[in-house]
Amino acid sequence: MSDRISLLGVRARGYHGVLADEKRDGQDFVVDVELHLDLRPAGTSDDLTATVNYAEVGAEVVRRIEGPSLDLIEALAEQIAGDALERPGVRAVEVTVHKPSAPVGVPFGDVAVTITRRREVPVVIALGANLGDAPRTLQTALDDLGDALHDVRRAPFVGTDPVGGPDQPRYVNTVAVATTSLTPEELLARLHAVEARHGRVREVRWGARSLDLDLVQYGEPATGSDVTSEDAALTLPHPRAHERGFVLQPWSRVDPDAVLRVDGRPVAVAELLAGLDTSDIEDL
Repeated sequence: MSDRISLLGVRARGYHGVLADEKRDGQDFVVDVELHLDLRPAGTSDDLTATVNYAEVGAEVVRRIEGPSLDLIEALAEQIAGDALERPGVRAVEVTVHKPSAPVGVPFGDVAVTITRRREVPVVIALGANLGDAPRTLQTALDDLGDALHDVRRAPFVGTDPVGGPDQPRYVNTVAVATTSLTPEELLARLHAVEARHGRVREVRWGARSLDLDLVQYGEPATGSDVTSEDAALTLPHPRAHERGFVLQPWSRVDPDAVLRVDGRPVAVAELLAGLDTSDIEDL
């Protein structure tokens, strides 16, 4: 379960509603916002910049309530949720908009709409195997990732020569582009769990493997929203992806406009691929 920051009972006067008198006279609206994020960095550092400034969140909520008139509180909730998801570190948000003076026509205590929205981050995952029924294993691995990935697009399978290591069979490789609401650390843990489920062991460097899942990129370099990390446990972007034809070639086929950060600079994957020898890559 993720950590949460709750900001409850933010009240302001707005002019939202379908009826003419609602738009003319206005009424009070009350909003609850629940932000889901990892609070460990803030908790261990006591650093304000490592968390969300809920005073700013409250000010944004008031601005939306007092802003241009909307017919539906559903639309107001959507705007508030969108603002919250723009904040760094916020992975999901739950917004409840209360309309305590709504013209219901019968005695009532409250009218409220609650929505939950999650941040979806684009990711690139490279898959490879050269033991057993490799194509079947790769597709099964994607299936095993289940709700960790959304809007998955997989490149065609290709056969490639192994890079380094002992003598071993040729590889079957592919790349999947998708979105996720997981953090990079959570997604990497899921990838490792799926590898383990398929018998992956790390005994011989560059050795044959039943399944290899690499997190190549998290976010979008073209917009500067990609995560970069030099941590030994999680290096982003993948440090050798820019020189691996078996990653770039299928990636370019599933996303011709793909961009990868190389030495701090966003570079088109097609440009990187043009400088590599891909004669060993064959369609399967």
